[in-house]
Amino acid sequence: MGIEIALYDGRPNSGRTTDRLHLSVDHGDALAEALAAHTRPADHRLGRIDPYGDTYLNEQDAAAAFEEATALLARCTTEAQRAAVRDLRNLLANCAAIPGSWIWFIGD
Repeated sequence: MGIEIALYDGRPNSGRTTDRLHLSVDHGDALAEALAAHTRPADHRLGRIDPYGDTYLNEQDAAAAFEEATALLARCTTEAQRAAVRDLRNLLANCAAIPGSWIWFIGD
């Protein structure tokens, strides 16, 4: 079970042309572990990420999820989880800074 993260300049799979700005595939398993162990779906945007399917966040969601990822980083128990969450935080910050952008979480 792993989660890849892709940053797009628009909503992916929307029928209009979008460009992928970044793809993160290095921390999929560790990210899935960190999210499963340290988030709750009812309380967090990050907890709603489906490790087996697709989840999308727009730039506003990414800005709010950045704070969640900061708190998640403090709860990680392994260096692999911390590296995965640092990568996630970078992508969330980039998405929040680019108007109209989206993050696509691609589960196994």
